[in-house]
Amino acid sequence: MQNLPIRLYRAAQVRELDRISIQERGIPGFELMSRAGYEVFLRLKKQWPNASSVAVFCGSGNNAGDGYIIASLVLEAGLDVCVYAVSEPEKLNGDALAAYRKYSEADGTVMLFQAEQVINADVLVDALLGTGLDRQVGGLYAEAIHDINAHPSPVIAVDIPSGLNADTGNVMGCAVKAACTVTFIGLKQGLFTGQAAEYCGEICYAQLAVPDDVFAGLKATATRVVKIPLPRRDRCAHKGSCGHVLIVGGERGYSGAARMAGEAALRVGAGLVSIATRAEHSGLMNLNRPELMCHGVETSDQLAALLEKADVVVVGPGLGQSDWAKELFNAAISSGKPMIVDADGLNLLSGSPTQKPDWILTPHPGEAARLLNCATADIQQDRFAAALSIQARYGGVAILKGAGTLIASEHELAVSNTGNPGMASGGMGDVLAGAIAGLLAQGLSLQDAAQQGVYNHGLAADLAAAKDGERGLLAGDLMPYLRHLVNE
Repeated sequence: MQNLPIRLYRAAQVRELDRISIQERGIPGFELMSRAGYEVFLRLKKQWPNASSVAVFCGSGNNAGDGYIIASLVLEAGLDVCVYAVSEPEKLNGDALAAYRKYSEADGTVMLFQAEQVINADVLVDALLGTGLDRQVGGLYAEAIHDINAHPSPVIAVDIPSGLNADTGNVMGCAVKAACTVTFIGLKQGLFTGQAAEYCGEICYAQLAVPDDVFAGLKATATRVVKIPLPRRDRCAHKGSCGHVLIVGGERGYSGAARMAGEAALRVGAGLVSIATRAEHSGLMNLNRPELMCHGVETSDQLAALLEKADVVVVGPGLGQSDWAKELFNAAISSGKPMIVDADGLNLLSGSPTQKPDWILTPHPGEAARLLNCATADIQQDRFAAALSIQARYGGVAILKGAGTLIASEHELAVSNTGNPGMASGGMGDVLAGAIAGLLAQGLSLQDAAQQGVYNHGLAADLAAAKDGERGLLAGDLMPYLRHLVNE
């Protein structure tokens, strides 16, 4: 897989990068369009070397111009090609019109698109809609997207799958499902979260020989998380120097959540892990993981001694929302310890919002909606805005879980693209909370512990799924991979 840049941009910022390249660096717009078309053509030939016929779907903007360039290159290569135009090509403007005329002068075939027409092609090229889409897709464009998705051949998308919002990753009514997306100049942030994972396929990047200094004056809106190796452990290290994590949770019937969080903290390298839980199962929780120190705690007074010894606190896994849970939750957040708030800890926090600089919140979209007093659909409508809003309201670091998990800190918004649908099973969030706590206890900053915890948690799931498949993946299956990853 191609190594992608770290910086992510909104669509308007990429248009500004285009403008700077053309107006201030003197790169002709048609030259950029030609480079873009060539990059897609190269990827098409590399990914489907045996393809002998190509269908290119073109709309009415510069994205269509890229499509006509691609069609010209396919024609020059001696392959069969036909352009299906949703908009009359003679009505194109500027560089896109020039690209169409070049293709037409080479006797390229153009057919006006009609719904449900028979299309014979080994590969489809989506050049219908670009990054400027700001409304629901309808009319012929929606019909073209439907026919593309119904076709059995693979699709390569030009810059972005048509119908996908470049800023949010949301589908605007309908969108092309591509096997591969070749995106240009600046990586669009919407390609990496929300519904994008279902539509983009493999994401490939082409800078189009735009000079690096073009990017210097434009701050990225987000970054991609990349793995940072942990520092070599001191040869004189001991359990007391590697951090003590306290897990607070495990209401009756939910002891497994605290147990998994505790093991995850150990697996990423925490020196000691204690669990404060209900007395009746505290003696059973560590039967198959005796390294966990489990304590029956029924009151905040009993919790106080454990809080005093801890370096990092995780509150929420299996905690519930009973009077017992509320008492322990209030004691934990009043302790002044760095902490991770997860699961029912987040639900309790939403009822009494407060702000702290030294905690990490780990909501899924439903929990995020409660934290912001809105609907889950509102969270998913713009995940970037939601993550930033949680961080601004509650402080610390906010993690918005999901496909393309977002990590918002005071100075940075990051997205992690490890993980897979096999993680849609109980306990995954508990393992994440424990893994983050274990990294934080070992001295990582809040931001780095959150980012690396999310990244390694998802990658552990990817490794586990690669071995035995996504279905039936359990949270506990991640443990050996977590240990491997923190030792790479």
